[in-house]
Amino acid sequence: MPYLQLNSDTRIFYEVDDWTDPWTTPESVVMIHGFTECTEAWRGWVPHLGRRYRVIRFDQHGFGKSSPVTSATTFTTGGFVAAAARVVTELGGGSAHVIGAKSGGLVTIELARMHPELVKTITLASTPLAPPQPQQWLDHMETHGVRSWAQQTMPPRLGSSMSREGSEWWIDLMGRTAIETARAYMQWVSTIDVGATLHEVKCPSLVLTTTSPRRAYSRSDVDMYRERLPQAEIAALPGDGYHVGATDPDECARVTLAFLARYSANTTRPHEQSR
Repeated sequence: MPYLQLNSDTRIFYEVDDWTDPWTTPESVVMIHGFTECTEAWRGWVPHLGRRYRVIRFDQHGFGKSSPVTSATTFTTGGFVAAAARVVTELGGGSAHVIGAKSGGLVTIELARMHPELVKTITLASTPLAPPQPQQWLDHMETHGVRSWAQQTMPPRLGSSMSREGSEWWIDLMGRTAIETARAYMQWVSTIDVGATLHEVKCPSLVLTTTSPRRAYSRSDVDMYRERLPQAEIAALPGDGYHVGATDPDECARVTLAFLARYSANTTRPHEQSR
């Protein structure tokens, strides 16, 4: 299995999907998952993106097939950003379009702010700006397990349109996260606040939301993105779940491809095709 060694103790698992024409040199897309997820969370997006871009997915430290954490592990924004920067530098050709889901979008924002030379565009799917208050979630996980937490919180996450089988798949995926990872991640994510420095992100940005009033789609978050993210485009998809990347992967990929096409160096524009 492919791994990128970050240091003597930590390696991260990654996957590359490239179904572009072999005679072309495609740009890279790097995808950063959110809490209790892994590379598999992006599987519905990949067939769409992989035909046009070299798609790189990776498991953040402690998730999926990457190195596990211990009770002594402390996550930091700098650590997550450094890992993402290594992925872009060593696997993405030195610069990439970066897509983040949920809290993975916070890492995406900070990567674009701290290393603008590595990031061509960012796409944020279901990324809330207000730090969460995780104690109730952690109490449930400690008492009943991560899978029980995933099952309890899944209905508002996926909404009413997701099938029972689909919900079970997501419960299984998210429920596999180790409690040690959940503890360390919640301690980190409850302290990060990107709102104050959002204006420092200068690259083109796409914000994917749903029309659900829950979580990341409050009016204040959308307004903050519009006001503070200089080149923000907002796309709200209809639905009553708040995890748009999971509920509508095909439509998210379609909207994202249209966005990326406007900022991709290897895109042939319609008027050039007719010549």
